Amino acid sequence: MPERLKAYKQVWVFVEQERGQVHPVSWELMGAGRKLADKLKADLAAVVIGPEGDVTSNAALDSLCYGADLTYLVANNVLSGYRNESYTKVLTELVNIYKPEILLFGATTLGRDLAGSVATTLLTGLTAECTDLDVDADGSLATTRPTFGGSLLCAIYNLKCRPQMATVRPRVMPMPEPVARSAARIIIHPLDLVEDDIVTKVMSSIPDHHSEKSNLSYADVVVAGGLGLGSPENFDFVRQLAAVLGAEYGCSRPLVHKGWVSSDRQIGQAGKTIRPKLYIAAGISGAIQHRVGAEGADLIVAINTDRNAPIFDFAHIGIVADAIWLLPELTAAFRARLSSHLRTRIAN
Repeated sequence: MPERLKAYKQVWVFVEQERGQVHPVSWELMGAGRKLADKLKADLAAVVIGPEGDVTSNAALDSLCYGADLTYLVANNVLSGYRNESYTKVLTELVNIYKPEILLFGATTLGRDLAGSVATTLLTGLTAECTDLDVDADGSLATTRPTFGGSLLCAIYNLKCRPQMATVRPRVMPMPEPVARSAARIIIHPLDLVEDDIVTKVMSSIPDHHSEKSNLSYADVVVAGGLGLGSPENFDFVRQLAAVLGAEYGCSRPLVHKGWVSSDRQIGQAGKTIRPKLYIAAGISGAIQHRVGAEGADLIVAINTDRNAPIFDFAHIGIVADAIWLLPELTAAFRARLSSHLRTRIAN
């Protein structure tokens, strides 16, 4: 390692908060960051930036409970509401002063925007949409992501610059359990920035009431369909089973390209990453692009007529059958089971 890079220590996680809520991916990254920090024998630090008040203070305290050894806190009303310019200036200043070796962001709309700007300002490298993180014996961060349209996985290293930066999609990493810890190591960094220094202004905001119409990433049960269903009409079998199970429904990439299903329902590298307790995949071949978005499920049940389909390589239960026939049968069986259970509860 070049001598100039040895001054960089610690693993940092940017704690994203917007509209008074911390995005869950921040806590997921705390778990991943903890493993990296332990391997490096370094501190894990959270970075909390936001307006003055309880919301920002609580985010700083919560970061300690999710595994941070210390938290860098910058609280100022100039930072009320995300703006790229102000957040980039603050985070760049923190990096230049405290010199982290690794800096992680969630691959959210906000995280992607901020990470790209910070990396450009710092003249360092950034690996986007990572599916795995590790460190080599020399301390280099190995960031794994799909490439060539999702057909291959590659490991990317940043050997000449620091910090080593990466964005990771929600639900790729498991979320650690919070544990009560001391709040003694919160470093409050003063902000030398006033509103007149910021060119951009937020005049008003219009909420998108449809932006959260699917909750695939955090659903406990997901049913999805692929090209093996044959037609958009047959995709209704997926919706019907999902409705009976109280599940979310999704699809593979080709169905979005054909216009059968909206893009917010896509599962895979170019869509949503899921970690449900149960995932039922019907008529999905299971190419690497889909695999990286679904293999974190606790139980994967795959239905496909092709016994050599790649999805059977990572499914826990594989059923060689026609999904067009099996899905209605499953729906009827679950509906009957739930009705029977309900009648028993009423009788008792």
